[in-house]
Amino acid sequence: MPLALLALAIGAFGIGTTEFVIMGLLPEVAADFQVSIPTAGFLVTGYALGVVLGAPLMTVLGTRVTRKRMLMLLMGLFVVGNVVSAVAPVFGVMVAGRVIASLAHGAFFGIGSVVAADLVAPQKKAGAIAMMFTGLTVANVVGVPLGTYIGQSVGWRTTFFVVAALGVIGLLGVARLVPEQPRPEGVRLRHELAAFRNVQVLLAMAMTVLGFGGVFAAITYITPMMTEIAGYSASSVTWLLVLFGLGMVGGNLLGGKFADRHLMPMLYVSLGALAVVLALFTLTAHNKIAAAVTIVLIGGLGFATVPPLQKRVLDQAAGAPTLASAVNIGAFNLGNALSAWLGGLVIAAGLGYTAPNWVGAALAASALVLAVVSSALERRSKVSRGRLVAQHSPEPLATPAPQR
Repeated sequence: MPLALLALAIGAFGIGTTEFVIMGLLPEVAADFQVSIPTAGFLVTGYALGVVLGAPLMTVLGTRVTRKRMLMLLMGLFVVGNVVSAVAPVFGVMVAGRVIASLAHGAFFGIGSVVAADLVAPQKKAGAIAMMFTGLTVANVVGVPLGTYIGQSVGWRTTFFVVAALGVIGLLGVARLVPEQPRPEGVRLRHELAAFRNVQVLLAMAMTVLGFGGVFAAITYITPMMTEIAGYSASSVTWLLVLFGLGMVGGNLLGGKFADRHLMPMLYVSLGALAVVLALFTLTAHNKIAAAVTIVLIGGLGFATVPPLQKRVLDQAAGAPTLASAVNIGAFNLGNALSAWLGGLVIAAGLGYTAPNWVGAALAASALVLAVVSSALERRSKVSRGRLVAQHSPEPLATPAPQR
């Protein structure tokens, strides 16, 4: 794998850390600004919405510059956003800093996926994408717990200064290690938008929303589920999330490895198994050991879908993949927001803290159905093209009979 993937992974590590570390620092931030915990939750919601909106916006703005330069600009924006968060005098400025940082998120992963895939041979593209996303998964194992510890021990502002420093390292890495790829000739905004007329691109994005949404339906409410149902102490939740992160790392690498060989079968297995495991979580959540094992499996199976789904979008949007790739990153965050909302609805309806697991299982199963439909449509399209070619092929000339 090219060394340039390390620079992309470092940037992904910083972005993953800033996205999730705020969840562990909400009490400290709320107390500092004298706002309620629900109000402080806007720092999470605002970031997610910024990713969804920023992915297409920043990608469109970057169509006139090279991908390397755009990656550097995005890391610079990320640094600025985290510095603004770190020095924010009032809560509103803190929210603004989070939104600024989030604008870089979707476009960085979207453009980075295209760059990573272009750095390697065609049969290694999914593995290269997975290598970049390893930075995001490792952030949940190392960056988030460490950032939470720093924030609780030294102050939450220090955490955001550290994350900004990670962004500077990522920016320098991109500048030094990522090769200068020429901007694709003839690719304009209308070409990028044309990809969204491809039903296979839309189906892949719908699979992203539903499949990864299934994961966050359960994980969003992991704290009350583990403390109230499994019997863990509140302090143990951090280590349970580390287990979830370890599962993400393993699943991401396996997903990248097998997606390069058998992309759709990989999606069938991972989405089907994810639906089953999420359904079983309603039972295993009542036992500490079984719950911990299930959390690892959810992280692994959930992130095993990421490289194949991202590669599926790149393959189907060939010729103008940048915008579609970035929007698909926004789809992950849209799935997070949708599943968290649905999970909250079933809890509010009095169905209990394990009810979001059924929501997650239903979402993952729906994604599996879409994967089967997508594959069937693709096979039908190939058969139709084959018949069309056969109909328009010239008839072979008759062989003249030999003369006696």
